[in-house]
Amino acid sequence: MKKIIALALAGLMIVPQVFAAPKAKKINKKTPIGVSMPTKDLQRWNQDGANMKAQLEKAGYKVDLQFANNDIATQTSQIENMVTKGDKILVIASIDGSALKGVLDTAKRKGVRVIAYDRLIMNSDAVSYYATFDNWKVGTIQGNFLVEKLNLKTRTADNPATIELFTGSPDDNNINFFFGGAMDVLKPYIDKGVLVVPSGQTSKQQCATLNWSTEEAQKRMENLISSQGYGPRGKKLDAVYSSNDSCAMGITNALVAAGYTKADFPIITGQDCDKPSVKNMLAGTQAMSIFKDTRTLAEKVVGMVDAIMQGKEPEINDRKTYNNGTGIIPSYLCDPVFATVDNYKALLLDSGYYTQADLQ
Repeated sequence: MKKIIALALAGLMIVPQVFAAPKAKKINKKTPIGVSMPTKDLQRWNQDGANMKAQLEKAGYKVDLQFANNDIATQTSQIENMVTKGDKILVIASIDGSALKGVLDTAKRKGVRVIAYDRLIMNSDAVSYYATFDNWKVGTIQGNFLVEKLNLKTRTADNPATIELFTGSPDDNNINFFFGGAMDVLKPYIDKGVLVVPSGQTSKQQCATLNWSTEEAQKRMENLISSQGYGPRGKKLDAVYSSNDSCAMGITNALVAAGYTKADFPIITGQDCDKPSVKNMLAGTQAMSIFKDTRTLAEKVVGMVDAIMQGKEPEINDRKTYNNGTGIIPSYLCDPVFATVDNYKALLLDSGYYTQADLQ
């Protein structure tokens, strides 16, 4: 049922069809692998690109890594160049999941295989596979964290918790899963009146943040503080749901400016374990972040590339969830976990993801 709700949120009202990936011919390993990332400006994508390049090169591949400066036209042009140069496998984290159909139609005609990386590319039958994390689970982990920390199971409508809601960019299909999973957990408590959204802004459209922008999230949070009268000595605000860390950073900036301190800071969720957000967790201004180990995701993509190179079917663990408008895309979903001040050392430091110096 949860997956069906997610697909409905995505607006994909067609009856899903599962298309088996066409049998691939072996590809020369000397052929460069094109890797297209949205931007270097966000730590998440910079780190993903570096992990992908390192692991593909370790496996013996040449890598053509490009960052698109969060500009759709730039990403389209970079992908066109990859196809023209003869790259036969493309790994693409799209800026706008619906903007690449034209260039990928060309890629498909030239026999290029496409792996959508973390963000599903929509309305294109050129997409062979999708590698991501279990994005519905990301949302449910965030939602259940809030249920526990706000004691929603034992609260009554006479003493409700208050919350405001933030999700990401409306052109990113993932928000249907992040926000959908979180609301699947939280909505029953909202319906019971034990969790209240004072602004009334609960729809995906109202809660979206263009380009996952820290600045846009900060502006909206500032507006909410002003319009609702939130503050340490004003209206109570117990929590802010944020789908990821870049939005959480903007929310945190606004709350700090409004006078909140560690002693009275609302519970803030996040995702990606960006260094600044981990530092905020240590400072007491962000409660948690979802850890998505991009080394694991890169490893799965390298496995997909290896299989395609050999004309084999890659390892797939989901054939029912992700419909991009042309049918179900065979996917591999990695497992997310949450990080807090209680477990960040084991997750982030002991695993070698960060060094202690990174978090100073």
